[in-house]
Amino acid sequence: MKGLVSVIGAGTAGLIAARELSLRGIETSVHDQKEIPGRPASASGIFSIGGINNLGINYRKSLTNTLYGARFHAGKEAMEVRSKEPQAYVLDREELNSICIDEAEDAGAAINLGRRVAGNELGKMSEGGIVIGADGAASAVASYFKMGSIDEFILTYKAEYRTRIDDAGMVDLFFDGNYAPGFFGWLCPNSDSVMEVGIGVSMRNGNAKAYFDKFAGSERVRKVLGNAEFLRGGASMIPIRLRKRIFDEERNVVLVGDAAGQVKPSTGGGIVFGGNAAKMAADAVANRIFRGGSLEQYAKSYKKKYMVDTKLHGLARSIYTRDGILGMEGMLKIMKTLRMEKFLAEYGDMDMPSVVPKRFLLSVFGKA
Repeated sequence: MKGLVSVIGAGTAGLIAARELSLRGIETSVHDQKEIPGRPASASGIFSIGGINNLGINYRKSLTNTLYGARFHAGKEAMEVRSKEPQAYVLDREELNSICIDEAEDAGAAINLGRRVAGNELGKMSEGGIVIGADGAASAVASYFKMGSIDEFILTYKAEYRTRIDDAGMVDLFFDGNYAPGFFGWLCPNSDSVMEVGIGVSMRNGNAKAYFDKFAGSERVRKVLGNAEFLRGGASMIPIRLRKRIFDEERNVVLVGDAAGQVKPSTGGGIVFGGNAAKMAADAVANRIFRGGSLEQYAKSYKKKYMVDTKLHGLARSIYTRDGILGMEGMLKIMKTLRMEKFLAEYGDMDMPSVVPKRFLLSVFGKA
């Protein structure tokens, strides 16, 4: 097996894979059709502190805000979970991607921008080495190598406004089928003077921009924005199911990030899952090149680490997309009755919900 690896897509997951492979001394090239990958940023930039630190990115230059918790709104119920310690960072996604490009290039990867890799080129790349598809939800790599489809997406629209922000350390999340059927709406302070307003809707509900206009025009949001200055807005598509196949042993192909559907179904966040998957993919590819190992190692590693949590994120989404007392409104009421705000503020994990029950039991018995 030749050691040449071609990464298609210069997003965060692809660049992490390229960095990791290059650090192992494997000849790696990255290809993206955009002249400046990551611009404009199509997704929000909220990251758990533990999750982003684990990716090994020197992200500090992209940091724009620190979050301490969230307020949840559903029907007549509302609950605030606020920690004394920082829980998440807001990062400038465009700057973060630029940092990842520099890190991959510094590690030795060749970065090729501004040209789309055609299908026949993909075939030649896989014949002469290994192809890593990191080219987003509508992956050309997955399509060319017939790796199955992703059958569920969230359509989002978000906009940034310059305005006065009284509490820049808290995010507001709104679970309301009138504004965001199949997902939720949010108000996130991207900095102390820039507020992001966004919604996501199930692909079955169609036009995300129409729902955004309805949400942004609601009394609650207008009260927050006041006479805010509109800065920019845009739409995106988020996969929330894992693709049927994320590797092809015979054709030397693996998929990472949104191309593989490695996203938290509850929030649409994909950088932590996708970035760690990229590291796993790099391990499997290196093992294949140096020791003749199997690319299946990658799929097994990912499923072992993330499938339980992916299912729990999916369960959370199935709850908050129901209306009324059987959905998020009822869940908030139960959690407030159990006085779980303090526990969640101290022991919650926005990436790995599977650790929360264990932490709850330990806290009950005084060992947390």
